[in-house]
Amino acid sequence: MITKFSELSLSAPLMARLNQNNFETPTPVQAGAIPPALEGRDVLATAQTGTGKTLSFLIPIVERLIRLEPRNIGVQALILLPTRELAMQVEKAFRAMRTSPEQTVALVVGGLHEGSQLEAIRRGAKLVVATPGRLEDFLKRKLVRLEGVKILVLDEVDRMLDMGFQPAIARIAGMLPESRQTLCYSATLEGAVKEVARKYLNNPARIEIGSVLKPAENVELRTFEVEADKKQELLEHLLSAEEGSFLVFVRTKHGADRVARRLVRSGHSATQIHGDRTQSQRNQALRSFSEGHHRVLVATDVAARGIDVANVAHVINFDMPKVAEDFVHRIGRTGRASASGVASTFAAPAERGDLRKIERTLAIQMKRFRVRSVEMSAA
Repeated sequence: MITKFSELSLSAPLMARLNQNNFETPTPVQAGAIPPALEGRDVLATAQTGTGKTLSFLIPIVERLIRLEPRNIGVQALILLPTRELAMQVEKAFRAMRTSPEQTVALVVGGLHEGSQLEAIRRGAKLVVATPGRLEDFLKRKLVRLEGVKILVLDEVDRMLDMGFQPAIARIAGMLPESRQTLCYSATLEGAVKEVARKYLNNPARIEIGSVLKPAENVELRTFEVEADKKQELLEHLLSAEEGSFLVFVRTKHGADRVARRLVRSGHSATQIHGDRTQSQRNQALRSFSEGHHRVLVATDVAARGIDVANVAHVINFDMPKVAEDFVHRIGRTGRASASGVASTFAAPAERGDLRKIERTLAIQMKRFRVRSVEMSAA
């Protein structure tokens, strides 16, 4: 296993970009995935968000673009992701890593004006970073051609399948050359994800980073048994008692709006992100939260999937996650890059069984508090 990027046989321009961006020591997923990807092998990696997987597929893509013959025109690489936010972050990361302005990129996502996206494709984008829905729309209208794609990345496959993108992925993959290289990333390798791996990967190098269903050890896990009508009061108490930024997860779009409005009325700087907000509103909320203008971001699961914000001090499960996997994804937003964090789950007395099920699945035990008013006692 490599311990330095300098151990890889990368071209000088790409090595210079890594140095300029202060990338010296690869994370485990990078150390595991990059060498076989550079050899042209397919890769199947199970890794959580925040493990550095984006760089693990961008390095092979940039290296391949550097080595392209001049006669290779059109789209050479395709990255499929579940959300606009995640796609925008990957496109930004590629721009930071590319070694030449000729390594052009087109962002193809819903919710943004399609004119600039089509213009980037017409100008000969070498990389397309896309969500499946908008890309499939362009393909149906014959606005983009993918027969020259040499490398396909499927990122956060489990979430793409959860969001119903499996048919779109199948139709998109059907338009790609069979001889392509495929890199596949997922937080879990269960059910339909296994089927995707079997269908699209050829003898892949298997990378498994730790337990794929395990919260980070540097996150303190708490649970508060609290009646539904006391949750808002408890949240405001924690905001007053503790420092740092708060990412609050709720189940519904209406719930996100309601929680955020109540926080603002109580004098807290809060904003929200969910599927009914426009793309510009979502971008603004994310930027405002990451830059510290808002201390609290209230989010639904799907909208928050692409959030990659450093230094989140506290994650609140205002509403219980449906499954253990969602619990891991939510609390993975704090305690990143070896920083410490706190994750608190609000559970009604009737949800004790659901809470125990999550604990059993993840082999964890949360510190318990019982809430009668905002005065709490350890259970």
